[in-house]
Amino acid sequence: MAAPSEEAGPPDGGLRMSETDRIKAFSDGVFAIVITLLVLELRVPDYHVGGLLEGLGHEGPSYLAFAVSFGYIGVIWLNHHALLRLIRGTTLALSWINLAILFGAVIIPFPTAVLASAFSEGDTADRRVAVALYALAAALMSAPWLAFFAYLHRHPALRATDVSPEHVRAQRVRPVTGLLLYGLSGLLGWFVHPVVGLVLIIVMIFYHAITSEGLRAGPLRFLSRRSRA
Repeated sequence: MAAPSEEAGPPDGGLRMSETDRIKAFSDGVFAIVITLLVLELRVPDYHVGGLLEGLGHEGPSYLAFAVSFGYIGVIWLNHHALLRLIRGTTLALSWINLAILFGAVIIPFPTAVLASAFSEGDTADRRVAVALYALAAALMSAPWLAFFAYLHRHPALRATDVSPEHVRAQRVRPVTGLLLYGLSGLLGWFVHPVVGLVLIIVMIFYHAITSEGLRAGPLRFLSRRSRA
């Protein structure tokens, strides 16, 4: 007897859906590698006898950059986990969009290293460039999420049975907010002060953390209840 095909057939509009197991496993592996790569930027500082504390203090920006990016990748993973719960199958196009999301994640170690170097060794001009680069990478990360929700809205057969079209439409606000405010953080970091831009980046990471289950679920579900009252 022939083995069952991975393809689930075209149940709606000619869509050829596959199971989500492989895309979940591959994505989790990518996120695990990215988080591991972040720690490679941490190093034992150069110091003279009795100067270890001073050396560790000098590496403080590297530790901060690591903490911010570890939290950022963790938040992306949580959001991605919630994202894949919205679908009951995947298509070739949706897999390409997922690869774009993963591409945004795997480049994070580079602006992290630049940020740590600029705040450890650079001047204000270098820090402006580093914050703007990090903000640009974060803003670009938001674009494929918008494409994912748009594709899911156009192809309702892909949605899990308990996911409404209203819920999918509501989630478009989050990547749009990311594009705009990460872009704003880069501008503030460049034209105002790099620390201002960095603080806004951290605020946006926190925003995506508390909305990881969506704007009508999770920690912010009370907002949607109030809006419907």
